[in-house]
Amino acid sequence: MKVLVAIDSFKGSLSSLEAGNAVKSGIEKLGCEVLVKPIADGGEGSVEALADALKARFMDVIVANPLGEKTPARYALKGELGILEMASASGLPLIEKSRRNPLKTSTYGFGEMIAHAIAHGARKFIIGIGGSATNDAGMGMLRALGFKFKDANGAELAGAGEDLIKLATIDYTSVLPHLKECEFLIACDVDNPLFGENGAAYIYAPQKGADAAMVKQLDAGLINFASVVSKHLGRELWNSPGAGAAGGLGFGFVSFLNATLKPGIDIITEEIGLDRDMKGAELVITGEGRLDFQSSMGKTPCGVAKIAASYGVPVIALAGGISPCAGSCNERGIGAFFCILNEPMSLERAMEKETATQNLARVAEQAVRLFLLGHGAK
Repeated sequence: MKVLVAIDSFKGSLSSLEAGNAVKSGIEKLGCEVLVKPIADGGEGSVEALADALKARFMDVIVANPLGEKTPARYALKGELGILEMASASGLPLIEKSRRNPLKTSTYGFGEMIAHAIAHGARKFIIGIGGSATNDAGMGMLRALGFKFKDANGAELAGAGEDLIKLATIDYTSVLPHLKECEFLIACDVDNPLFGENGAAYIYAPQKGADAAMVKQLDAGLINFASVVSKHLGRELWNSPGAGAAGGLGFGFVSFLNATLKPGIDIITEEIGLDRDMKGAELVITGEGRLDFQSSMGKTPCGVAKIAASYGVPVIALAGGISPCAGSCNERGIGAFFCILNEPMSLERAMEKETATQNLARVAEQAVRLFLLGHGAK
């Protein structure tokens, strides 16, 4: 029996590849032909999963963190394909809670990552933009790529959130020449507009350190930024689905870099050719660290199940934890799901690599044994 294993990482415990290999070790003894495909949904761990799936190499670079301090960042490169996570350079965890302030933070370091990848031959990009510490509409990122944003007096702006309201003109003369050759595919799972009550500032800035006054200031800045950009481009994109993602970074990408925004799971399954590997499979095993309501809203397990359904292949999901509302996953194509914990234990112990590996292997074996019983196998 051919089994396709496409399981997301168990955050803080196992990578996608490690989790897949744990499942493989548990079911190979049953005579199964097992294919492990590292996978993710565009969130944390996507660079590692795609790099493992595509045999890409990791690239390390020193860039500016959201407050402009030097920090190490990592992305993956496979030929002309660059695989990046914005959070590696401009993510919320990179600055202490007491120092978080979206008026002062910028995506400049993320732009440095992109520039580094371009200098090393990348021309097609797959980028995850979740977890930002910023609300600069991508102004900082674009500045690192050569765009110059100026105030009414012609002074160049640094590109932080507080600079949005000051923008008057945009200078394209120093833009990186290879940028026009690049294609950007952005993993985006939200549809917020750039500004307004459902926009970047009102919905996301408070979790980045903004108080009520800051939110109003940032929203006004986003309105001004959109107005100036619209005049330069001759088109309005502020209301595009996902424009407000990552503090308006989605807007910066679609407006200046002609990027395409798509659900992360769709981008990654297409890139790794999951449809191709699904052919001939008799069972699919997927899962993630915690199975809950969000899992049914386009995250990895249900994204895998959607493809499996088109081939009529049954799906089993495994998870480190399962919430009471995870039953909605059954309505999204997951035939059955199982928690991998076999006995009471602390979260710390459950997340230890050796423990998680053993638990995954053991429960995967028993789940497949049950599947085989149901199909009349001995």
